[in-house]
Amino acid sequence: MPKRILQGVVVSDKQEKTVVVKVERRFMHPLYKKFIKRSKKYAAHDENNQFKIGDAVKIVETKPISKNKTWEVVIEEA
Repeated sequence: MPKRILQGVVVSDKQEKTVVVKVERRFMHPLYKKFIKRSKKYAAHDENNQFKIGDAVKIVETKPISKNKTWEVVIEEA
């Protein structure tokens, strides 16, 4: 099964080796046909603490690292 890759923005880097990434998705409302934004926050593993607040990053699904961390930061976008 392929690993999911999501892109988002780092909203917190206070934890050790962990960043919180906010991922937004847009979808059309089934009745009103308007686009709606929904967001979700994911805790992602950042081994070298290199990502800071505001960085655009991609995260990939991994095996569970801790209770809340099942994602890992892959690379920063340009």
